[in-house]
Amino acid sequence: MSSGFVRNNINQFAIVYRFADFILIQLCLLLAASLYPATLSVHYQLIGLIGSTTYLLSAELFWLYRSWRAGTTKEILFYTLVSWAISVVVVLSFMFLTKTSDNYSRYVLISWMTISPFALCSWRLALRYFLFHIRKKGYNTRSVGIIGMNETTLTLMEELERNPETGYRVAGVFDDRDISRLPLKEGTPLAGRIEGAVEAVNDGKLDQIFITLPMTANNRIEQILHRLGDTNAEVHFVPNFFVYNLVHSRLCNVGGLQTISVFDTPMRGATVAIKRAEDIVLSLGILSAIALPMLMIAIAIKLTSRGPVIFKQNRYGVDGKRIKVWKFRSMSVTENGDKVTQATKNDNRVTKVGAFLRRTSLDELPQFINVLQGKMSVVGPRPHAVAHNEMYRKTVKYYMLRHRIKPGITGWAQVNGWRGETDTLEKMQMRVQYDLDYIKNWSLWLDFKIVLFTFVKGFVGKNVY
Repeated sequence: MSSGFVRNNINQFAIVYRFADFILIQLCLLLAASLYPATLSVHYQLIGLIGSTTYLLSAELFWLYRSWRAGTTKEILFYTLVSWAISVVVVLSFMFLTKTSDNYSRYVLISWMTISPFALCSWRLALRYFLFHIRKKGYNTRSVGIIGMNETTLTLMEELERNPETGYRVAGVFDDRDISRLPLKEGTPLAGRIEGAVEAVNDGKLDQIFITLPMTANNRIEQILHRLGDTNAEVHFVPNFFVYNLVHSRLCNVGGLQTISVFDTPMRGATVAIKRAEDIVLSLGILSAIALPMLMIAIAIKLTSRGPVIFKQNRYGVDGKRIKVWKFRSMSVTENGDKVTQATKNDNRVTKVGAFLRRTSLDELPQFINVLQGKMSVVGPRPHAVAHNEMYRKTVKYYMLRHRIKPGITGWAQVNGWRGETDTLEKMQMRVQYDLDYIKNWSLWLDFKIVLFTFVKGFVGKNVY
């Protein structure tokens, strides 16, 4: 197999990628000016510099210049567009604050702000598909050896097979046990004993090693790492608990000691500000659009049944702290104690207006105010009544890990059909499974996809009463 001629994307090509983006944005500005004859004065040069610099900084924030071997095309395009959108906001803000908008042609600005994202996405797509093509030809690949034959190994091989764009090619699996003791599947490239992997690395036949031995074999792992430490191969340790890891994980440091947080939150550093900005923009936009319908719903509730228009129920928020979640009252009772009975089909507690509100999820609209308050997010695991939390935390594995992030108005579980009544333990288990999957794989792109799916199919459900 041909060795890869791109040995380290981050070290050798990251600067080239940044330079290409910078030049491309400037060229788009030049093209826009030529379409509508305009002199590229110092004013245009200044916003060109501001736009380019902001884009580069935003792209760094979203890790756009990292290696995307294991990333998806949708993510690349999404973060490219988000980075450019931030640049546009900064440029327009600069023009507004400095009162210099009269110095620019609207046609040039609109053309530049339209052409640039198209160009930035296009060259990335072209490069990506070029890399896909040459990897199929055997170039730009990594020859991989896996030490240890177990369930973790099979999972790793399945992931590599599902993602051929990574360019990882499994050359062999190495294990010291007798073949009769190995959980082999058809086509597994068993290559011999572990010592053979070390020899293959020294002979230049393997570029990367993945160690999938269980953590109980720590002495053997230490011996292998000692041997591989004298080679030039990249070595990755895949702890077997990652197969069962349900939420976000990250490396931490306690003094000079490294630890791995396995039940962590993805909301760290800049992601907190990004998620909050997303919530504010979406909730303000949606509240502006639904203000009149909310007023009409409030009047209908007040005229047709006794009680408050807004029902505030205790629920668990981020880190398990209690919050008050707002809803339009849809029942003749307002249960908020140690025992809360879920609504069921033909429940006589549900009012006539409430039945319609619950079927269409319109009773949840006041929660956009909770989002503005910072107690909830637009997208996240749905909050349950405190009484239900206390019940299910004892019966559903990893249930409380849902509270690693803010609860949401809509979520990954809801758009996949797991909303409404949870009259069986299995239904709640599936909802929790999707919630934890969301936390583990959170991204702006995933939030964007959930919001779109919610508008398409998330407002109604067969289990909603």
